Amino acid sequence: MTSASSVLESIKLWISQDCLSQLDRAFVRFLLEQDPAASDLVLWAGALVSHQLGSGEVYLDLEKLCKQPELTLAIPGYEALQPETDEALNGLSSLKACTLEQWQAALSQSLLVGSGYGNTPLVLDGNRLYLRRYWQYQQTLNIAIQQRLQPVRDILPAALQQPLQVLFPASPENPDWQKIACVLALRSRFAIITGGPGTGKTTTLTKLLALLIELANDESNNSRCLTILLAAPTGKAAARVSESISQALGKLAIAADIKQHIPKKASTLHRLLGSHHDSRSYVHHRDNPLVADIVIVDEASMIDLEMMSALLDALPESAQLILLGDKDQLASVEAGSVMGDLCRGAENAAYDDQAREWIRQHAGVTLSKPVNTGSALNQQTIMLRYSHRFDEHSGIGQLAKAVNNGNATQALAILNDPVQYQDLSHLVLNHPADKILKHLVTANVGVSVDGRPEQRQGYGYYFDVIHKKRPTDNTQYHQWAKQVLEAFDTFQVLCALRQGPWGVAGLNQRIEQWLFPNQKPTLWYEGRPVMITRNDYNLGLMNGDIGITLKDSSDKLRVAFPSDESGDEVMIRWISPMRLPDVETAFAMTVHKSQGSEFNHVAMVLPETRSLVLTRELVYTGITRAKENFTLLESQKNVFNQAVLATCK
Repeated sequence: MTSASSVLESIKLWISQDCLSQLDRAFVRFLLEQDPAASDLVLWAGALVSHQLGSGEVYLDLEKLCKQPELTLAIPGYEALQPETDEALNGLSSLKACTLEQWQAALSQSLLVGSGYGNTPLVLDGNRLYLRRYWQYQQTLNIAIQQRLQPVRDILPAALQQPLQVLFPASPENPDWQKIACVLALRSRFAIITGGPGTGKTTTLTKLLALLIELANDESNNSRCLTILLAAPTGKAAARVSESISQALGKLAIAADIKQHIPKKASTLHRLLGSHHDSRSYVHHRDNPLVADIVIVDEASMIDLEMMSALLDALPESAQLILLGDKDQLASVEAGSVMGDLCRGAENAAYDDQAREWIRQHAGVTLSKPVNTGSALNQQTIMLRYSHRFDEHSGIGQLAKAVNNGNATQALAILNDPVQYQDLSHLVLNHPADKILKHLVTANVGVSVDGRPEQRQGYGYYFDVIHKKRPTDNTQYHQWAKQVLEAFDTFQVLCALRQGPWGVAGLNQRIEQWLFPNQKPTLWYEGRPVMITRNDYNLGLMNGDIGITLKDSSDKLRVAFPSDESGDEVMIRWISPMRLPDVETAFAMTVHKSQGSEFNHVAMVLPETRSLVLTRELVYTGITRAKENFTLLESQKNVFNQAVLATCK
């Protein structure tokens, strides 16, 4: 191994090979400033834990590092480095040869590493090495959830049986997991409801809220009104859950006085907590908690460890927390796959005797005893399994299931069976690739001979709405803008990467040219869709919100955004482009950015070569953004197959 003074030089070589980043090197410099006598192993551990954080992992698993360094670090080309490259990287082989005992000994003896609360920059917790801030986030999460797992009632009142029967009549599910989810959530102050697309998470939540309000009325003799807060990670996700709850309420047999207490509008988590501009701090925290009896967070798979820690820190001790989301979706862009970690083992329904008896008594469902009982967290986690959107004839549903199971052979067979699964299409973009893609994205929904709309539409549909439905009456511009936004949402191109010819940047340029061939080179033009890339609380716009540039009633270019105001009246916010510095064109977006959204037709474009970000979870998330049709476009054969076999878990 090198001397401590040359570790930074070695890391520079790693940076030149795209194995580490400048941020990793800066952190090592910081460690040397704190302890100039720090050993090489401690400095390298600091560089690697910083690298893991940049890759979305909140800690460095030392045991896995010793057993499977390539998979653990996920450094491009790490496993294929040639001997001469290894030599140039100054001791890569020596680093790989270190045993777990050597790592543990070096770290446990270092002034830079602690084993619990304190002020050292690094924390060693068993075989996991953390940056202190992220170790503290993990402690906040663990403690807050553990405090809420204990049952708060031994039995449900008899008055709740009638609402349960009304809300859950005969169901095609056997057992009825939605009913099980509700009764388990009534048992303690924490619950997770997870499930794939169309399994009824929002419907279940709406029924659960009605039961919670009934329960509070019964336990307080109608003297207590619950304060219920509803949130989601992004503005788009918040709008979706708000719309879904309103739709669910219209279909459920719930008394009017109960309906009026169910929240119909969600906020973003940043707005809920009161984020400070350019700061990690929030208005609400443990010394100024939220005023809430129940807090519900939808699309919880998008929440990173830091945000989840901030939420739990701001919860009153008496508040109930309910998380909803799909555990198999992509984790958050930032560090920490919180939902996936919390839901580990959820598919096993490994309930203990007490939980199964509670389910039998209140849901009327007898579950078989599991081979192994799950953790305390598993007792409050429910996985919905029956898709009301995708049946056995749905290619989207079957494809998502095969991808989620890592069965590439089955996934390809489903994808390439257009006779049985007419909602799927698979295109390999051989030359001329642009011609194939251009035909797809410029297509209009049109009207077929029998009067029904065609199944697969492109951006030609929203383009026609702009030009053919422009109002002549100035009072109709809000309605027209709403129609344009809805038309744009019927189709979306999704990418795995941001850069490259098949990434967001390259595709946005080409789609722009195809749709607007006569457009003069300018940043703003009518029809340009834009995505907000940074929260702007002054304008009330959140990261991920999408607007369309249109000419308003005075013939000036404005960006039309859907309003977050509730009510039946059509509301559109018209904002000058000059007030929107943090935007990007949104004909194509990354799969990460699409989370929390749904589109009638999704066209997912895969890059020419494998990438670390191209995983099973990403492909699954892209597929499940589609409601009616899904098209896969490969720029090279076998990329899809490799992605299905790769997982970030």
